[in-house]
Amino acid sequence: MARDVDDVGADARWDRDARDESTLERLDRNWGDLLQELRVAQTGVQLLTGLLLTVPFQSRFDLLTGPQRVLYLVTLSLSAAATGMLIAPVAMHRVLFRQHARAALVGAGQRFAIGGLGLLGLAVTGVIVLIFDVVAGMTAAIVAGAVCLVVFGLLWAGIPLILRART
Repeated sequence: MARDVDDVGADARWDRDARDESTLERLDRNWGDLLQELRVAQTGVQLLTGLLLTVPFQSRFDLLTGPQRVLYLVTLSLSAAATGMLIAPVAMHRVLFRQHARAALVGAGQRFAIGGLGLLGLAVTGVIVLIFDVVAGMTAAIVAGAVCLVVFGLLWAGIPLILRART
């Protein structure tokens, strides 16, 4: 059964007992951990979005079919949304600076990070499908997209959820 990210009861007790960590120390550590993770994801999503923004200005863009252009626009939108979600915790921190809202920042940041990673996975899958479609055809694109979704699903959700269930 999934636990809400704001329901930290057992985790907070463990941190207090095993780490001798206060609630504020735990929140500060959780916030620092989240920011480190977001730095990695933000770099990738910003590069992807930046590259996607240049595609229409390439000379071969006019050769894309109507469905390929739609896929491109959907992929660009997913990448832009992922960028927004993965940067949102930083903006929230600026707005809530000195408001003693660390618990709200950690909870909302967790949600934005998970949502942003999901959108990033879909955006990368969209890029893979588009490239495979242009280079090798629609059948190869569907296979590559399915493989990409399975790999991201396993690495970013399946394995972590299995490990979480074991702990």
